[in-house]
Amino acid sequence: MKNVQHFLSLLDLGAEQLQRIIQRAIELKIQLHAGEQPPILKGRILAMIFEKSSTRTRVSFETAMAQSGGHAIFLSPDDTQLGRGEPIEDTARVLSRMVDGIMIRTFEHEKLQSLAQFATVPVINGLSDSYHPCQLLADMQTYHGYRGTIQGKTVAWLGDGNNMCHSYINAARQFDFQLNIACPEAYQPDMTLVKAAADHVTLMTDPEKAVRKADLVVTDVWASMGQESETAARIEFFRPYQVNQALMSLACKDALFMHCLPAHRDEEVSTDVLEGPQSVVWDEAGNRLHSQKALLEFLLANGDW
Repeated sequence: MKNVQHFLSLLDLGAEQLQRIIQRAIELKIQLHAGEQPPILKGRILAMIFEKSSTRTRVSFETAMAQSGGHAIFLSPDDTQLGRGEPIEDTARVLSRMVDGIMIRTFEHEKLQSLAQFATVPVINGLSDSYHPCQLLADMQTYHGYRGTIQGKTVAWLGDGNNMCHSYINAARQFDFQLNIACPEAYQPDMTLVKAAADHVTLMTDPEKAVRKADLVVTDVWASMGQESETAARIEFFRPYQVNQALMSLACKDALFMHCLPAHRDEEVSTDVLEGPQSVVWDEAGNRLHSQKALLEFLLANGDW
């Protein structure tokens, strides 16, 4: 049996492969805007398992497959035997015999790893509690589109040490930038990841120090899906980490602001920053389509450019 390339985190691919995917995403975006939709995924089928709700992930993957000549199948626990207790490894074996790839958006990262262990087709992490690598592809494409290479730049992450923070830690290693992480001590990211990226990551609690001279400022909601009961307590912890104009003024004059969305306006980010001239969140969201299209070509159509 041939080796199958999965995409569970950014570390599953090499730095050069990731760079080629970003460049391909830029090419595909240009082609689409020129009215061209090359059938790079003609005849390919993607199964999409959603155990967490989604707007951007579902629409971007489904549109990517349709525009590329393929087809996507939406699967929720209510629609499948997963919701009735079928083991994930059984689902992996069955789907592998019917589709060309599986994207899953779930809670426990271990479930995603089990799916990949038993699947004989590529498995893509559409989001887990540990990582959100597809979002980082879009973020890196977006930064490149506005400012060129992110190599050697400084990125500030403010807020929760969550799955997005973990993916930014991996991105710092793979795309060679410096990452300042500012979060409360009780909400720090996985220290194993921090230590592995020690040459690229600085962990602190002071948000002002983190954003000073940063080229990119990034945040996320303070309470992710599944943490809604903690919202009130988290707001008190994270209030000093709100990205507002005062904080943005400490970053570089041409610094960009990103957020994976959905955003809670005037919580983790002030409305004037979210809607301001430094915010690129709408292009960031739109680039999910192009970066994932390039990823799907790489994984499902042997697009090793």
